[in-house]
Amino acid sequence: MFDLRAIRDNPDEFDRGLARRGLTGMADQVLALDAERRRIQTETQEAQQRRNALSKEIGQAKSRGEKADDMIAEVGELKQRLPALEEQQRTLDERMELLLATLPNLPAADVPDGEDEAHNLVKSYWPGPAPVDPATAEGAKDHVELGEPLGMDAEDGARLAGARFTVLRGPLARLERALGQFMLDLQTTRFGYEETSPPILVRSPALFGTGQLPKFAEDLFHTTDDRWLIPTAEVPLTNLVRERIVEAETLPLRRTALTPCFRAEAGAAGKDTRGMIRQHQFWKVELVSITTPEQSDAEHERMTDAAETVLRELELPFRRVLLCTGDMGFTARKTYDLEVWLPGQGTYREISSCSNCGDFQARRMDARFRAKGTTDSPRFVHTLNGSGLAVGRTLIAVLENHQLPDGSIAIPKALRPYLGGAERISPKESQA
Repeated sequence: MFDLRAIRDNPDEFDRGLARRGLTGMADQVLALDAERRRIQTETQEAQQRRNALSKEIGQAKSRGEKADDMIAEVGELKQRLPALEEQQRTLDERMELLLATLPNLPAADVPDGEDEAHNLVKSYWPGPAPVDPATAEGAKDHVELGEPLGMDAEDGARLAGARFTVLRGPLARLERALGQFMLDLQTTRFGYEETSPPILVRSPALFGTGQLPKFAEDLFHTTDDRWLIPTAEVPLTNLVRERIVEAETLPLRRTALTPCFRAEAGAAGKDTRGMIRQHQFWKVELVSITTPEQSDAEHERMTDAAETVLRELELPFRRVLLCTGDMGFTARKTYDLEVWLPGQGTYREISSCSNCGDFQARRMDARFRAKGTTDSPRFVHTLNGSGLAVGRTLIAVLENHQLPDGSIAIPKALRPYLGGAERISPKESQA
């Protein structure tokens, strides 16, 4: 969400920022609508003031025994005219709110320009670049070939709920649970995120606050009582500071949650239809930080390192990618994607996005901060969110990167305490 006064004061800067995201001439549209809105607002106020003044004069004239027919007639005309003006003002206010609500955040200065993922910038590899030619991964099985003998059942998922749902049983169900617990423990003990268990159903204002509504309603699941299933725990965790003024001394606030996430994948027809890469329901550990503007850049780097640490601990090769303006999410001013190497596919796939949203979400939520004991005007917080990590995609990466020739999966050392010390899982376990 944008500050209308800032657009009025510096329309060229606003236009330059949105032009980097493929939108041109938006300042003229906003300012034209704003001018009409302010004209009607002024006309409405003047009509109200004239009506009030005439009503007072009519009373005074009657008290003196004078006629006031002309003034009474004018008041009658104003009473008929005002409802139309007030309705016009409400309509223009709604149009302005909708226009501003559907414009994306302005990119940070160091975000590369570009139309799509081809213009993203690879910043680093761990432990080093993996081969990107599928032929070099000859003999490597993908997660479906590995997972089905271990308890991955897409047919049962489809029978129960339709496409893009999967049932996990036996060792894979346990591995999924272990991964979520490991991630939560790492983020809470090493990086100081507070574990939180939020609702997974929220009302519309929460989704408006984090930017999913109104623009992306088709990507969400909506209930019959006007609640929405969360697409990510970013929504409830960030909205915990909605309509609040927090003390500056308490910042940064860091929260994490392991929740199921629900996405309609409305624009993903025909994409990743095989296996668990793109599901309607999946588990994810989310990281959310609430900071001051001065802290947010450093917090973004810290959050991304927290997500990377999960991958390093699980011995999963990955790279950090700085997204270009055309590939960045709606609310982000800067985003790092972490892409994990999948030898079964011979490619890198996104497993985490860590974004700094600046004050974009805070303005939509009216989330502010102020130093304790001061009378300074409160300022908008900065909000950040990241995956730490998507559990399903991490399970896929563990299967493909730690596969053994007999179809068993070697368990990374960091994960073994969560699996009773087991060093591997094998198809035999799922058949026992």
